[in-house]
Amino acid sequence: MRGDKFRQARKQKLKELNFSPRRERLHEIIFEADTKLGKWFDEALLVMIIMSVLVVMLETVDSYNARYHDLFVFLEWVFTIFFTIEYVTRLYVVYSPRKYATSFYGIVDLLSILPTYISLFMVGTQSLVVIRALRLLRVFRIFKLGSYLKQGRVLADALKASKDKIIVFLFAVLILVCIFGSIMYLVEHNGNNEQFDNIPRSIYWAIVTLTTVGYGDISPSTPLGQFIAAIVMIMGYAVIAVPTGIVGSELMKAEETKDEDVSTQACKFCMEEGHDIEAIYCHQCGNLLNEHSPSNPSSG
Repeated sequence: MRGDKFRQARKQKLKELNFSPRRERLHEIIFEADTKLGKWFDEALLVMIIMSVLVVMLETVDSYNARYHDLFVFLEWVFTIFFTIEYVTRLYVVYSPRKYATSFYGIVDLLSILPTYISLFMVGTQSLVVIRALRLLRVFRIFKLGSYLKQGRVLADALKASKDKIIVFLFAVLILVCIFGSIMYLVEHNGNNEQFDNIPRSIYWAIVTLTTVGYGDISPSTPLGQFIAAIVMIMGYAVIAVPTGIVGSELMKAEETKDEDVSTQACKFCMEEGHDIEAIYCHQCGNLLNEHSPSNPSSG
């Protein structure tokens, strides 16, 4: 009875969306890793992504580029055309193309093909296609690495929970570097140190010093300036420790509440991933998930 209701609700939803069985099948192949064809497609996609990134990297090596420039250009256009067709197909098979286009993976997929087309008008931009490496994040879903998916979900929840605290902390750090930069400008500029010739450059020094990067391109020369620099350096350790503690605390809380396994399914309506193994409905939008899921009453 429950399975019949599920099928009826799904058919009604598909009828409202005018979604054909062919588009449904294509969506299953492209977005799901639970079928044989879907896994083959995703594995082939990963190989194409890795090869395209390697081609871009090798193209920047002068010795290789001199010998195989035409081959590199040809391969890059082959990859770009393939990824363009894939991106358009993804827009075609989802229930809400706008939501896919504005999702994280949708934006990455678009940015991975734009540089090649832009290179027709701006030379050198094709090197930006290395952003395709971000698409390799799908490897956790494709190979059903459920534990990694679960930990990724925990990390995302922890970052969301600590967002407000981190924003307040960064705002406080911004105020500190402005204050220290202004003080160092007064101290060092009056001490005839030409390196601190304006407040923005002094703020740059404060940021580099407070974050313990220490490029050494700007350094105080007066005793008072060096004393202030020592204080800023010591405070730098606190700058590292505070956000680590904030996120670490939220991670512990998230670990305690997110002990269930997650599936590899992506919602066709809102593109949300990381659903529970037993989930029938999307935890983000509430719509039905894949009809062929083992946990759904209509499957099997």
